[in-house]
Amino acid sequence: MLTHGTDTMTITAEFLQQQINNKLFVLTSAMTPIKFDSSDSLFNLGCAIAFAQTLPPGIYVAMNGRVFKAGNVRKNKETGLFEEII
Repeated sequence: MLTHGTDTMTITAEFLQQQINNKLFVLTSAMTPIKFDSSDSLFNLGCAIAFAQTLPPGIYVAMNGRVFKAGNVRKNKETGLFEEII
């Protein structure tokens, strides 16, 4: 598992996907830092840990209670959510 800043997390996930095979990496972060009462950091970390226990090898991004395959996710700065690229 890897914690990462949200602005470039999807870029790092795509890079790792090109470099690493047969390993499981789950990247996660927080839209609101942990020092704020409304932080989503612990929720996202807990989700990332749960996903890491059930996912097959690959590179993933865990945010907002969802998990996304690297290369198929983007940060929507307007909504403050990560979303699947369709």
